[in-house]
Amino acid sequence: MVSGIGHPDKIISADEVRRLIQEGTPRPLYAGKRVLVLTPDTTRTCPLPMMIRALGEVIGPHCAALDFMVALGTHPPMPEKAILNLYGITAGERQTRFAASRFLNHRWNRPDTLTTIGAIEAAEIEDLSQGRLQEHVPVAINRAIFDYDIILILGPVFPHEVVGFSGGAKYLFPGIAGGDFLHFFHWLGAVITCAGIIGTRDTPVREVIHRALAMVRVPVHNIAMVVTPANQLCGLYVGDVIESWSRAAELSDRVHIVYRDAPFPVVFGQAPVMYDEIWVAGKVMYKLEQVVADGGRLIIYGPHINHVSRTWGDWIEKVGYHVRDYFLKQMDAFREVPRGILAHSTHVRGTGTFENGVEKPRIEVVLATGISEAICRKINLGYLDPSSIAMDDYRHKETEGILCVAHAGEMLYKLR
Repeated sequence: MVSGIGHPDKIISADEVRRLIQEGTPRPLYAGKRVLVLTPDTTRTCPLPMMIRALGEVIGPHCAALDFMVALGTHPPMPEKAILNLYGITAGERQTRFAASRFLNHRWNRPDTLTTIGAIEAAEIEDLSQGRLQEHVPVAINRAIFDYDIILILGPVFPHEVVGFSGGAKYLFPGIAGGDFLHFFHWLGAVITCAGIIGTRDTPVREVIHRALAMVRVPVHNIAMVVTPANQLCGLYVGDVIESWSRAAELSDRVHIVYRDAPFPVVFGQAPVMYDEIWVAGKVMYKLEQVVADGGRLIIYGPHINHVSRTWGDWIEKVGYHVRDYFLKQMDAFREVPRGILAHSTHVRGTGTFENGVEKPRIEVVLATGISEAICRKINLGYLDPSSIAMDDYRHKETEGILCVAHAGEMLYKLR
């Protein structure tokens, strides 16, 4: 059962948020119980302070514990001060309303924090992946969830490069999952390709995640948000994880996809400050790739970006960015590379071919960031000095074949 409302032109008030949480989360689910809330980090846009405040008011007074964990996947951990800032919790509220709450980070690379809850066998993987992969896949998750009586997922839904649409059970896998499962399904998404999966609700990767969800023996509840480009809440669905996510994805399809009649030779995407490394700023490419003309150029603009990846930078510098078939046709050469790295590589480089040892990407991808030209060449991407860029050369030039997208990375652009 799901309680929810949503419309592209509707803005949901704080009062409506509290009402929907009350309706969709019956008090017996949490009264006298220990509640763990899973949230996004700073790389997702949503009115998180309003939602955290509503949870504190509706659920806080009645549960035995109300704790929070940032579902980081492999993103860097956040100090508590940064988490409180993300949640909009003041110093005074930390000492009063949230005095007993714990604020936790998921740490995917600490085996002592994980436990294996099952595995998906090779035959089932072959079926779920529609024949693309066949292997035994263990499923591990943060063991802290077993200290709680209920898990509450709180996160937005957007078109997503790996699973089709983000949100829902993705806050468990990869949000608080172990590395093996994470690397597997990211690679599955890459084999399908970003262009082939992004903005599609029902995908093989989502089916794999929902299969893992069935292994979680702690009750899981979902609060799925859909937000406008102005970061206002226009959809909220509370209840069963799969149904609430599915309804949010339907609305996201209407809110977060922009259609164009023809591709552009040049697409200029401005990465917002929340994307502070290419690992996440690659979303600029993921969301804009489909409206770049064959042989065209996609520019990721972000002078504030100085890192390829704080977690995976060394691997990426060794491997570089390549099209999918570059890896598929010589997988033995990359056997030791975590497949999540290979997946990220193909997503940023985009579609293309690799035949007779020659790689031919469909488009050129250029970084105009704080990353040096030497590093850009090393990782197989183009380079532009961001200080040399005059924004007027890109803004309002659509009739000249140039599309400029501000705050790129969340709205998906597709050809009509």
